[in-house]
Amino acid sequence: MLDVIAKRQSTRKFSDQPVAKELLLKIVESGSAAPSAINSQPWDFIIITSDEQKERILEHIPKQDWMKTVPAFIATIADVKGKDDSIAFVDEKSEYPELKGSIRDTAVATGYMLLEAENLGLASCWTGWFEQSHIRPALDVPEDKFVVSLLAFGYSDEPNREKKRRPLEDMVRYETW
Repeated sequence: MLDVIAKRQSTRKFSDQPVAKELLLKIVESGSAAPSAINSQPWDFIIITSDEQKERILEHIPKQDWMKTVPAFIATIADVKGKDDSIAFVDEKSEYPELKGSIRDTAVATGYMLLEAENLGLASCWTGWFEQSHIRPALDVPEDKFVVSLLAFGYSDEPNREKKRRPLEDMVRYETW
């Protein structure tokens, strides 16, 4: 597994080869297997492959021209309703602890999805360069949900880059800071 993790990198140049629906469903299934607080599974996923919907989304994401060539997207959505059904609206400024927990849980699911894509031979990139007030209408997501990420999937059209990582001894501590 560590080989897959180490090999994964963010790709921003994709070939025009489409991604099979079965592969996208395997990616989503991997995300759905992620751990969450009290097994709440506070996520939903939207698979996007149509050119019309991709164009609609990209109208709301600034300075991301590389995304125009992506064959498939999966939006990851945090659903805070399962933890507090009185919440009717959330955005970047919301202070509900339930929202923060749902976002964390959905981020874990997102990581699982990126690793499964690598495992399946697909390239990927995670973006969160959007505001809720713009991305939700593009995806028809209700105001009580939070779009955590828009994941790009496809086949890479760029060479792998050497990734530099901090040595473990620079980031690991034991027992206290």
